Amino acid sequence: MRLETIAVVGASLAGLRAVEALRSHGYEGRLVWIGAERELPYDRPPLSKEVLRGEWDAERTALRKEASYTELRVELRLGVRAESLDLRERAVVLAGGERVRFDGLVVATGAAPRRLPGTPPLEGIFVLRTLEDALAIRRAFERQPRVAVIGAGFIGAEVAASARSRGLDVAMLDVLDQPLARALDREMGALCAALHRDHGVDLRLGTGVARFEGEGRVEAVVLADGARVPADLVVVGIGVAPETAWLVGSGLALDDGVVCDATLAASAPGVVAVGDVARWRHPGFDAPLRVEHWTNAVESADAGARRLLAGGGRLPPFAPVLFVWSDQYESKLQIAGSVQGGDAVAIVQGSLAERRFVALYGRRGRLAGAFAMNRPRQLVAARRWLREGVSFADAVARAEA
Repeated sequence: MRLETIAVVGASLAGLRAVEALRSHGYEGRLVWIGAERELPYDRPPLSKEVLRGEWDAERTALRKEASYTELRVELRLGVRAESLDLRERAVVLAGGERVRFDGLVVATGAAPRRLPGTPPLEGIFVLRTLEDALAIRRAFERQPRVAVIGAGFIGAEVAASARSRGLDVAMLDVLDQPLARALDREMGALCAALHRDHGVDLRLGTGVARFEGEGRVEAVVLADGARVPADLVVVGIGVAPETAWLVGSGLALDDGVVCDATLAASAPGVVAVGDVARWRHPGFDAPLRVEHWTNAVESADAGARRLLAGGGRLPPFAPVLFVWSDQYESKLQIAGSVQGGDAVAIVQGSLAERRFVALYGRRGRLAGAFAMNRPRQLVAARRWLREGVSFADAVARAEA
């Protein structure tokens, strides 16, 4: 298939890196880049940290200088949402009716925050996904509110830490019984819980939210166990869902994201998906995978661009070593690979008591993952061993040598 026009839908990190990769791998044709937000691509990880803490202004989150976009030679459609996909006519239909025809398509629409069912229209209840969200929450912080953070995953934990750094009263609530429950084992989850408690966060774990109270503005969160948590500001951080509503009915296979093969090719010819929205067959996992981390957005964008430009040619599977980090208070948390309950665990450097260590995780005799707290340099070696596929015993021996 001759690729005279490629459309990239989604103008966040994955979309930008896909555009850059297409050009760097030699594509000289027409590029149309569509994004629902009005802003040029910006970095999302600082939103819950440096931006909320008031240390960065909005301009510092930009992923490229505005003047440098001319060298990418793209037709930008910012502030306009893709409403549907017409695969028969090979066109993206935009809000307002414009149809962008394409020969190749990169789906990079990311994900949107999940919201609690039945949330009333009270002022002071926020989600955090966009720069606009972060700036609105930061302005609300200036009123010195009592803060309730619903969700103790990465976003919730970072928002709680940022709010505490500004001296605010913070409660962090989660239906699960530990922070980062989906990413870490119980021992490390308990360590993260202690980190927040030591910084004055009121942790309410193992119970869900029953309702919100307030007249016009939120005043409290009532939990399923009957406890009432006073709050003037609530941030809901209970995860995200892939942005695929615009693809429903298009004929593209969807299942918790855009269903892809091992090289990120979607179910229609000349269509790939990258970043948070892609669900693909990673050869290192037993089931299809969808990953919402920064590094995956970057790496999958390059792999998706290669897949699109290669047409039907053979390519190796996209098989990255998963990696995510989180800055909370003075601590840097990093996870490489995957961690599951039942994994063998070895603390190979440092100690839990110091909160400065590297833990290695083994599964079926192989190194499966690593978790580091305040040991960023040492985790580099673990990521390399994961790429090499070394045994758990060999990784432990190398780390302890």
